[in-house]
Amino acid sequence: MAETVEIGMGRSARRAYELDDVTIVPSRRTRSSSDISTVWQIDAYRFDIPVLTHPSDAIVSPAVAARVAELGGLGVLDGEGLWARYADPQRVIDELLEQGARADDPDEVIASLQRAYHEPVSQDLLAESIAALRAGGGTVTVRLSPQNAMALAGPAIAAGVELLVIQGTIVSAEHVQANGAALNLKSFIADLDVPVIVGGCTNYQTATHLMRTGAAGVIVGTGDGATSTTDQVLGIDVPMATAIADAAAARRSYLDETGGRYVHVIAAGGIHSSADVAKAIACGADAVMLGEPLTWAAEAPAAGWYWPNTAAHPVLPRGFAAPCGPADVPLRELLLGPALGADGRTNLFGALRRAMAKAGYSDLKEFQKVGLSVRG
Repeated sequence: MAETVEIGMGRSARRAYELDDVTIVPSRRTRSSSDISTVWQIDAYRFDIPVLTHPSDAIVSPAVAARVAELGGLGVLDGEGLWARYADPQRVIDELLEQGARADDPDEVIASLQRAYHEPVSQDLLAESIAALRAGGGTVTVRLSPQNAMALAGPAIAAGVELLVIQGTIVSAEHVQANGAALNLKSFIADLDVPVIVGGCTNYQTATHLMRTGAAGVIVGTGDGATSTTDQVLGIDVPMATAIADAAAARRSYLDETGGRYVHVIAAGGIHSSADVAKAIACGADAVMLGEPLTWAAEAPAAGWYWPNTAAHPVLPRGFAAPCGPADVPLRELLLGPALGADGRTNLFGALRRAMAKAGYSDLKEFQKVGLSVRG
């Protein structure tokens, strides 16, 4: 039974845990890291490392998505981002960085982001960016918001999208809009010809509802990080170790409910180092979605700056733009090594392999059963 604490008369709260609160407990067996498989497969798509990029324009361009695919991961482009709004999105990013470097007030940078993202999404530019993804040779994947998925999913799939991500801060099985219209994910997904990943969610109940929509994967977390202010603005924050474990429990229940349909759990938030990648998998995730850690990559479009999708919201921004990484590490070394130091910031998935080997597990599904302890 979940541990609860009383926070006042008649009101209690559940005790939950961050990834920093848990540690991996090795078993009696160890393995050679050369015998470890980090292969992740969702639907018909197979990846050598269990990673998706967060769909932030600061870290993902069509070229970066292609490079991530070459290295064995999945690059996700924002279908409502700058690549779908401008013919020369890199110029817009460079101007944002110049304005950010000159600004005395962080709110000035937010205003610049809002102006940049005020330009409407062009279906023609969206199609061009998808064509660039296709030319890169990886699995063509774009993210759409729940608000715009009905309008943009059809054109995106027609342009060549193979895997669709519907992602917001919090996503429910039925998103009701202001005009009373609803995006019913179950009927929406059933009508699509491609697998869909949806999220984020924060608990067992919502994860279960999203799994019942027919989604191939469920994103857990609100994408928190140093540049996210969702907790400060909305009061919503999710301790990731508990949220991942809850979603993994929902996956097991749904597997029994359906007689064998497996839905992938993707951790998006609280992941800052290679240890966090390993602990997210150990808590039950099938893959992780990386955002701010990729600001270390030399290939990142925003040269080490980062902003979440929510930072440009026209009415209620829930994030900001700021420099987060040095942008001087080749993407290969960042993901696959060799590590450039002993801080867990590089060789993220080489470290995952080593953690799995030290704990005695040969693949990701086995590693989800590793013992965990809670820090005192």
